[in-house]
Amino acid sequence: MVKILTPKKLVLKIIICLAVLAVVMCLCAMTGRIRPAEGPRKISLEKVFAGPGQEPGENIDYEIFVGVRLPRVILAALVGAALACAGVVLQAILRNPLADPYILGISSGAGLGVIAAVLSGVTWSFWAGSPMAVFAFTGASLTVWLVWYIGRFTGKSQITSLLLAGVVVNAFFSAVIMFLTSIANSEQLRSTIYWLMGNITEKDWLVLWVSTCCILGGIIGLFSLCHKLNVLTFGEDDAKALGVKTSKTRVAAFGFAAFITAIAVSLSGLIGFVGLIVPHGVRLVFGPDHRQLLPLSAIIGSIFLVIADTLARTIVAPAQLPVGVITAIAGGPFFLVLLAKYSRKVSWLK
Repeated sequence: MVKILTPKKLVLKIIICLAVLAVVMCLCAMTGRIRPAEGPRKISLEKVFAGPGQEPGENIDYEIFVGVRLPRVILAALVGAALACAGVVLQAILRNPLADPYILGISSGAGLGVIAAVLSGVTWSFWAGSPMAVFAFTGASLTVWLVWYIGRFTGKSQITSLLLAGVVVNAFFSAVIMFLTSIANSEQLRSTIYWLMGNITEKDWLVLWVSTCCILGGIIGLFSLCHKLNVLTFGEDDAKALGVKTSKTRVAAFGFAAFITAIAVSLSGLIGFVGLIVPHGVRLVFGPDHRQLLPLSAIIGSIFLVIADTLARTIVAPAQLPVGVITAIAGGPFFLVLLAKYSRKVSWLK
């Protein structure tokens, strides 16, 4: 029996997932260390709600919660939502279950931008964003559109050409990155490697507000295409027969996905698995309808990365692990469990 997705059911699922996200963000923001030499310390919400106090340092719990932990948790949620939504869209428009935000060379483009910023020694910033973030966003954006135009003007199958172009550009830029890394000094090498492994760090509130508006705007734009993405999964001919302008839909969806991915990688570095396992996990549990797949993937992607980042900064404290390591270690087994449990109940196309 096919279950019909009604607006009421969709809203209920989103509200439940948002409630879980709020609880997870609050708990993660309350957990951690204040100083490297100290043990784990939880923040008192009562003191947080009491306000900053009349003098700096009077309410240390408030200052740590608002100035350090909350921005980091919000950033992790934003990056998780962006990568998960981008994965959903790329899997739909490429009709490839292994597609994720990095398959089209976005990672190598961002990485090349970062190492260019490090080697050039630039110090200027844009809207409180670091030079590495600015260069990463520029590199990711230029690379993804380079791949798009190569795929569009080569070969008869746009999808196949796009994938091949992504693989080739990714390999070429990776080789350039290795060359530049080999000639960098120790300090430059450390900065580059640290970023390439994926890390969530505290950001200025201005950066968070601008990033939030951009990522949410991109996700809303993708949600407006959900019905067309559902039709696209049935194939080019069927989509055209149902009145969907496939080329325009792919360009719009690809543009939104590339935009939010470029912002995500510029903020956090290269964090793998989120754009691959979260959409598949949501699809296997809730079904392939993009009207619920997209918003639920955004929320669950946020939950996943917030928890992963909390583990990264506490599990070996006072040291911190790259969050990309946590997502890779936790993501693989988690996806295998979901696959074994639900693969017999749902299919890729339904």
